[in-house]
This record gives sequence, structure tokens and C-alpha cells, in this order.
Amino acid sequence: MSLHEECGVFGVIAPRSADVAGIAYYGLYALQHRGQESCGIVINDDGVFSSYKDLGLVSEVFSQDTLSKLPQGNMAVGHVRYGTTGGNNRNNCQPIEVNHQKGKMALAHNGNLSNAAELRNKLELSGAIFHTTSDTETIAYIVTRERLRTPSIEEAVSAAMNILDGAYSLVLMSSRKLICARDPYGFRPLCYGKTQDGMYVVASESCALKAIGADFIRDIEPGEILVFGPDGIVSHKEHCGVKQRKLCVFEYIYFARPDSVIDGVSVHGARIQAGRILAKQHPVSADIVVGVPDSGLDAALGFSMESGIPYGIGLIKNKYIGRTFISPGQSTRLDQVKIKLSAIEESVKDKRVVLIDDSIVRGTTSGRIVKLLKEAGAKEIHMRISSPPFMHPCYYGTDIDSEEHLIACHHSIEETARIIGADSLGYLPTSELGSLTVNCGYCSACFDGNYPTPVPADTRRDRFEQRLSEIKNSDA
Repeated sequence: MSLHEECGVFGVIAPRSADVAGIAYYGLYALQHRGQESCGIVINDDGVFSSYKDLGLVSEVFSQDTLSKLPQGNMAVGHVRYGTTGGNNRNNCQPIEVNHQKGKMALAHNGNLSNAAELRNKLELSGAIFHTTSDTETIAYIVTRERLRTPSIEEAVSAAMNILDGAYSLVLMSSRKLICARDPYGFRPLCYGKTQDGMYVVASESCALKAIGADFIRDIEPGEILVFGPDGIVSHKEHCGVKQRKLCVFEYIYFARPDSVIDGVSVHGARIQAGRILAKQHPVSADIVVGVPDSGLDAALGFSMESGIPYGIGLIKNKYIGRTFISPGQSTRLDQVKIKLSAIEESVKDKRVVLIDDSIVRGTTSGRIVKLLKEAGAKEIHMRISSPPFMHPCYYGTDIDSEEHLIACHHSIEETARIIGADSLGYLPTSELGSLTVNCGYCSACFDGNYPTPVPADTRRDRFEQRLSEIKNSDA
């Protein structure tokens, strides 16, 4: 088991009709690292919505032929998905589209609600019929319900935020407005920028703004609702400052792209700092520092800078393996790590290697990487991890849903080192996480168990799918 990325959201509003689908395509392409299961784009052409969504990578779903058939428009929202809640099927593709009495809406969401099961149960009892198993549909229902009670879509979003709890960065499109909102804790990143020809762009990460030639303006504040529409740009901050900022610290360690800047902190810089801290906390005599691609590379560079041990490229990643890669059956006895990663024998043979990675979950992948380097002739492997040990599940979007399979919950550091075949093992201390974020507020619940919100009563990842199955069986 390895960690999977979050989701990525994207939105664009243009002063006049334009190829907003093409803009969204390149924005989603830049956010592909945040989700590889499915993607989708909804275009707004003067109130007429058109969409295309499917399972697969952005480049697979949106071929040149598909893009050419999408209409021009003045707005678009897009989404790349890795499902932390809900199965991998076409029904769960986003953005979610809603037609209601007061108009239309398309919604894309990054994060997980901690009170999703409770809200969904109440909605079902009031007659709501769900077609997906994701939190996003729950958000869409609540926003729609509030829209029927309020004079504007932004007031509906604000009212919904009084009900939603947990992690949500939203990009929402109505017939006339593009709206983005970030939960009061700021668990997940969200920012916006502007192109030279007057388009405003909203994205999960600043790297997506750069990809389409937009200048970064600023991050959306935790709790803020930002409205792009006929009245220009209007910020609503009634939910700002009501909670302590709790950005997921793993955005800096693993999720985000290194060229992104989140809440004023460079992801690349944070990873360099993590490597420096590892070198101070867990020094070792070695000949070369090697990072596991991709998120271990910057931390490896930081370890090298601090320790003086030369940095080298010891592992090469096959960049052409996407979600369509067919895992070989057990009968073939092929190691997927060997297909995805290759060791450079010339770099590691007869050397003491410091191996830097971002995390250890079950330990299976780490063991295979250590074995790969030893088969290439490495004399010693000293593994250093740029995060603390995972000890607790995450309820805000990271794919850690049980302590049962977390190796750190059942084995000491020394035992874990033996299990994965490393000569030594060292983790980033939990006390040093603040050094990565310049002491901004962050969530580290998966490491220390300090949850900012109440822990959900039902924590099963597939809880909504099981509920749908129960409903179908009761109707039989």
C-alpha cells in the first residue's frame, strides 16, 4: 500500500467567449499528480452547460478529438480525482452537475467531510436520492437546498458552510458566477490568478496557474468565499478566523508539486528543510544520498546540503506508467517496483547509501526499494523518511483509513528497519513539522492523533457504497 494523491480542482472565467475547455485541460494536466482515477470538465456558454467526464488520466479522457467537440464558453470548472471516499466508477466523476428550480450548478471538490455520513443520512431521510458515493454530492445537495432559501448562490454557499464540517476546497459554477470557497480550517489548498487577456483562474495549486500563463494573485483564505461575476470580484469573509488554520502538512511533504507555493510557503523549500532536519536528527556515515522519485528528491537534496554527503541519482522512475498500467498477475512473479523504478548500478554499487523517501505506510514498497538497491550492489542502506511515522487514520482526504495496516502502529523503528531490510531508519520528528510551514497552523493528526474536528462515527472508506447496497436489498 502506498499513499495516493488528493483531488485537484480548477476553474476559469473569461471576459468573453473563449476556449475555456482548453484552458481547463491544461490546468488539470498540471494537477494530474493530485488524482489519476478520473477527470472532467463542465463548460458554461452563456448559461448553457456542456460536460465531458470519464475514468482515466487527463490525456486519455480528453483526446484532441474530444476537446475539439467541446463548445467555447465564458466559464469552466474541472476536476481530477483520486477517491478517498467512494468507489472508482463513472458516477463518481466530477464536477457534479445540478439542475434546480433557481438554475444550474456545477461543483468540484477537494477534501473529505468529517460529518458526511451524518449529513447524508439526514438528506436520505428527507427524500434525497443519491447517485454517487462521494462527499461531493452531499455538498451539492446542501448548497442546492440553501440556494432555494437564499437570494444568491454565494449566500447559499455561506449557509452551507455553517453545516459542513471537515475539509473542502470548492470551485462552483452557476449560470452567471464562478465561486470558490475554502473550509474555515484551510485543510486543502486553493489559490487564484489572472491571465494577461483578463481571465481569472482558480486552482488547487499555483503550478496550475503557471501552466496556463496566469499570474498568481493570492491564496484563498481559510473560510473565504470568493465570487467572480457581473459585479467583479467580491470576497465574503464571514467564516474567516472562526477556526485555527489547519492546512494538511502532508501537502508540503508529498501531495503538492514542488514548484507550487501554498499559503506563502514553497513546497520545494519545505522539502529541502525536511532533508536538512533529517541530516541533523539522524546523521550517518555514507557515500551518497539518493531520493525516491518524485517527492523524496528535494528532501534528499536537503540532506546532502546539510550533511555534506554527495547527492546522486540512484533511482530512475518510469514516467510512462499511468493508471492504465496493467498489474501483472501473481503467476508472472513480476515486482511492480522494478517496473516503475530502476536502480543505477554505477551510482550505488559498493556504496553506503542514504535513501530518502516521503513516508512508510505498510512497509512493503519501502522493502522492495531497499532490495532493489541492494541487488544493484549497495553496501548499506540507511533509510530516512521526511515525515513522522503514520500512527492514525485521516478523515480529511488522505487515503489513510485504518491503523490496522500501518507498520508504525505495530513495530518499533528498529523492527521496521529490519522488516524493510534497511541498515538503519530515521523519521522526521513530529516536533519539527512547524519548521516546514514557517510555523503556520497545520494539521498533523495522522501523525499525532490531534484531530481538529470530531472523529466520524463511521470511518469506513466504502460506507456509502455499503449503504446503497443495503437500500437496494431492502427494496427487493
